[in-house]
Amino acid sequence: MAPAEDLKAKALDIHHRLCGVFGCPIPYFHALDPVSELVSSLLSHRTRNADSGRAFKALRARYPTWEALCEAPTSEVQATIAGVTWPELKAPRIQAVLRAIAERRGALSLDFLGDRPVADARAWLESLPGIGPKTSAAVLSFSLLRKAALPVDSHHHRVAQRTGLIPAHMDVGSSHAALAALLPRDWDAQAVYDHHEVFMLHGQQCCYFRNPACHCCALLDLCPTGQRLVAEQARPHAAERHDGKLPAAG
Repeated sequence: MAPAEDLKAKALDIHHRLCGVFGCPIPYFHALDPVSELVSSLLSHRTRNADSGRAFKALRARYPTWEALCEAPTSEVQATIAGVTWPELKAPRIQAVLRAIAERRGALSLDFLGDRPVADARAWLESLPGIGPKTSAAVLSFSLLRKAALPVDSHHHRVAQRTGLIPAHMDVGSSHAALAALLPRDWDAQAVYDHHEVFMLHGQQCCYFRNPACHCCALLDLCPTGQRLVAEQARPHAAERHDGKLPAAG
């Protein structure tokens, strides 16, 4: 890996290039209170946005409050979110998390996290059952708390690995701290949110899991993976041009 200062400069260069492609600042896609954002984030794990969105709306329609969801039969909650991946696991987990918040705070609210530093707020959230770094960052960043926490999804992670910002063997969970450490300390919540969003959008629209579109990538000169893939794609064509045209041995 490159020295830390070189990686910070590279991360900033990638950020500015991708902001030029996708247009920053990027509007927030949610305006949810933090408890609602937490429920939304738990539903979205390994699930398409359209499916998790429908499940969230179904919960809102069926239960007038999140307290009512806590008290509902788990089988009923599971049936309500049947369109997501693993509803049999997510239904009891959502109820357990909401109950833990109510027990610890005396009320089902996370608004108090707005007064805490990002690190403290994330630590509190991650002390809840089944809450990891991606969910804690999503709650703080995407909700109305609008805090400077960096979520890392699979697309963001893939782009960071391929461009060499993090090692190829680093998992998504560990990458949260590593990638956050590359960002300027004075960035506000909007800049951190933009950073996540442009990495995610680039992964969705160019740096695909299979067959990335390296030939039209704005980051190609910064991406060792892309340069290798482009070179590998060029070799068969070079071999075809020379096939049967090599000079005879003397």
